[in-house]
Parts: sequence; structure tokens; C-alpha cells
Amino acid sequence: MASPPQSCCRSCPETVQPAAEPVQEIRTTDSRITPANHLDHFLARWGVNRMGHRVEPGLYRLGNPTPDSPVFASSNYTLSFDALRSALSGHDGYILVLDTHGINVWCAAGKGTFGTDEIVRRIALTGLASVVRHRTLIVPQLGAPGVSAHEVLRRSGFSVEYGPVRASDLPEYLAIGRATPDMRRVRFPVVDRLVLAPMELVHAALPTAAGAIVLYLLAGLPAALGAISAVLAGTVLFPALLPFIPTRDFSTKGLILGGIVALPFSATFFMETAASGWAGVPAALAPLLLMPPVTAYLALNFTGSTPFTSRTGVKKEIFRYVPFMAGMAVLGAVLAAVLGVARLLGAV
Repeated sequence: MASPPQSCCRSCPETVQPAAEPVQEIRTTDSRITPANHLDHFLARWGVNRMGHRVEPGLYRLGNPTPDSPVFASSNYTLSFDALRSALSGHDGYILVLDTHGINVWCAAGKGTFGTDEIVRRIALTGLASVVRHRTLIVPQLGAPGVSAHEVLRRSGFSVEYGPVRASDLPEYLAIGRATPDMRRVRFPVVDRLVLAPMELVHAALPTAAGAIVLYLLAGLPAALGAISAVLAGTVLFPALLPFIPTRDFSTKGLILGGIVALPFSATFFMETAASGWAGVPAALAPLLLMPPVTAYLALNFTGSTPFTSRTGVKKEIFRYVPFMAGMAVLGAVLAAVLGVARLLGAV
């Protein structure tokens, strides 16, 4: 639940009452999302300065909190922090921002940066115990994998209370004092899936362009379009169609999608070379062997962005399917090379 300090937060020189050790100042923020924040969100979604979208860790005052106001934990990723503060419009409270190195709550929980040690450390550094009278910290549910609530209580004196999955449910959560089953349910609708696509697409753009140019020079326009189509299938079509593609593993889902996308190219190459006899079959097989592994490999990138996978499951999937993908790609490359040499020799 993360905007650059220049755009949404302004320093306030006031500090908390003296504690056992020097404490960080309390910064001030509000619930407004400014044009600068929207620009930051856009750049973050497109992978521009990927690790630079962060706020300063520490304690933030939202509205006019009292010692009895709630305290919410967030990562220091701008989108997470902004989602939290904007959802709390009209509410007073404190936001304890953990140093997750500019990574969102869920991913940081998996990496351990949104976790027990950082919560305990940040409570001490901010002197939170001298700021509020209660001893409750509201932690986003998606941060639970990295947090040991009983350890936080033992080491800091603060009990962990898990809030809803989505920051937008916080007003109702605060009103009724608990999270309903619907607030606990993790959803991953098409909009949330597609919003991940630009970042993956940007990171694949340069190698895709280089590969398409090389293929165009070696094998013509259909080959170049095949490379582009395989990448688009893995970065855009895959997240859009994720729940509808059969099988559980992302790798096999990607192989299925890549195979479907490769079919028109397979048919095209077959028709172009069928007249020469022997070349028709290998020409048809080459895209079916080359394109699915590309799509499947890119599909694996979404395992860390969805609620459908686990850390151990992803590791097993990588060890199980990546060698198979590599084998397919090598075999497809060999067939393509044979066809290329045959073309140069005039045999096709």
C-alpha cells in the first residue's frame, strides 16, 4: 500500500517525544493524488526508472491524527503508498512506511523486505510507541507471507492486525472494525492483469526489435512477424487470457497459447515451401517449435505477479519446463538453419 517524496509528501520538522533512542521525524502527507503522482504511476507501469518509484521510509501523519488514531503499514513503492493514502481520504491516522527498496507490498513480502525484521526496526526508529497510546499495527493482507505476527508482538509490543486485500476497502473495514470474507478474497480481474503488460512489453521491446530485424534479413517478413507475435502473445495476450487457458502451470499455458499463435505462420511457411517437396514439413514445424517456447518463457514472468502461484511451485515449474522449452527452441533453430542453408543452395 507506495509517490516520490517530492510530489506527495512534505517534510515536517516536528519530532515525537524523546524515546530511548533518537527517532526519525514524522513526515506529513495527504490523500490527494496530484498530476505529478499520476505521471509517476504511468512511468512506473511502463517500467521507466523501474526501481526509482519510492518514498522515504518512516512515519507519516495523515490528516490530524491523535494518539488513538490507527497506524497502517505500507511499502515505500509509490503506487502502494498512494493507493493507501488516497483510500483513506477523510480519515486521520499514521502510515508506517517500510523500506522495501521500492517494491510493492506483495512482492516485498515474498522477498522478505516487507517482513518482521523491518517492521520491528521501523517501529523502533520512528519511536512509534511514544506517538500512539494503542499497540496495534494494521498490515495489508498481501503482506502476511513476510510477517510473523507473534514475533512482531514479542519484539516490539505491537500486535499485527491484517487489513483487507485492497486499500479501497479500508473505509468500510475501519467502520465495522473487521475484514469481511469479501475483503479477504483475492481477485485478479482482467484490468489488473492487463495493467502488468506494459512493463513486460517494454523490457522485451529491444531484444524483440533486434530479433525481428535479423529474421527479416534472413528469412523475410513472415519470420519477423512471427517473432513479434510470439512476444506479444507472451506479454499481452497471456495475461488477458490467463484464466481461460487450460492447464494449471503457466509454462504449459504459454506453450498452448504460443502454439495457437504459431499456427498461421506454420501454414504460411508450409504453403510457401510445399512445392519443393521435402521442405514443407520442416518449414511448418519450425514456427511450432520456436514460437511457443518464447511465449511460454515470457508467461513465466507473470508467476510473480499473480495470486495463482506459490514460490515453491514457481521453482518447480522452472526446473521442470525451462529445459523442455530450450530443447524445443534448439530443435526449431536447427530446422530453420537447415532450411536456410537449403535455400542458399537452391534446394528449396
